[in-house]
Amino acid sequence: MEDIYNFLKISDTIATSGQPTSKQFSAIKKAGYEVIVNLALPESSNALPDEKQIVENQGMQYIHIPVVWENPTLENVTEFFHVMEGNVDKQVFVHCAANMRVSAFMYLYRCLHEGISNEDAKKDLQKIWIPNETWQSFIEQVISIKK
Repeated sequence: MEDIYNFLKISDTIATSGQPTSKQFSAIKKAGYEVIVNLALPESSNALPDEKQIVENQGMQYIHIPVVWENPTLENVTEFFHVMEGNVDKQVFVHCAANMRVSAFMYLYRCLHEGISNEDAKKDLQKIWIPNETWQSFIEQVISIKK
C-alpha cells in the first residue's frame, strides 16, 4: 500500500492517495477496502480509462465525483460528505490524481463531520501539500457555510 503515490492512512477505515495503478487496486482490496471514491477527472494525466471496471471486478464499489482542479464546488464537497456519511460502516479508499483534492476534502470532512480538531486535521492535509490560493479560499468558503 505504501507504494501507492502519496498514500496516507487517515484512520482504520479511511485511506487516501494519488492515482493507484490497476495492479494497486488488488492491494487495496486485499487491505480490506470496500468503497473506492475517485475525485480526479477522467482526463487527468494518469487516470485509468477503465477504472470503474477494474474496481468493480475486484468486488469493490466505485463512486466518481469529478472535481475540476481550478474550480472545486460546494456541490462537489457536499456530494463527497454524503458519500462518506453513507459509508461510515465500510472501509473507504479515496483518491484523485495526486491526493491534493482528496486531502482538502478529507480535511473539511474531518473538521465538519467527525469533530477532529483543525490542528489535527491540518497535520494530515499538510503531509500532502499546503493548499494554493484557490483551494485555501475554497476551504474557508466551505467552513464558513457548513459550520
